[in-house]
Amino acid sequence: MTHQHSLACKDILKNLSDFIDGDLDQGLCAEIEAHIENCHDCQVVVNTLKKTIHLVQVDGQETHLPTDARQRLFAKLDLDTYVEPDQ
Repeated sequence: MTHQHSLACKDILKNLSDFIDGDLDQGLCAEIEAHIENCHDCQVVVNTLKKTIHLVQVDGQETHLPTDARQRLFAKLDLDTYVEPDQ
């Protein structure tokens, strides 16, 4: 992912939580917004994270994944040690 911005995609990911939480200075936020506007991959990441946060904060309902889906997700995220054998 190469763009004509001063920020690269990896810089966006490094600052993503602070960006979404509104904890970055306005200049860096403007750079991130400009990057996201022209980078489909970063748009997907930002929108997915925002939607996830919204679902957790607003919905508040506990969601259970089917065991096989949970295991595949955790394996894909390299979180195998968090999957309990009986789940």
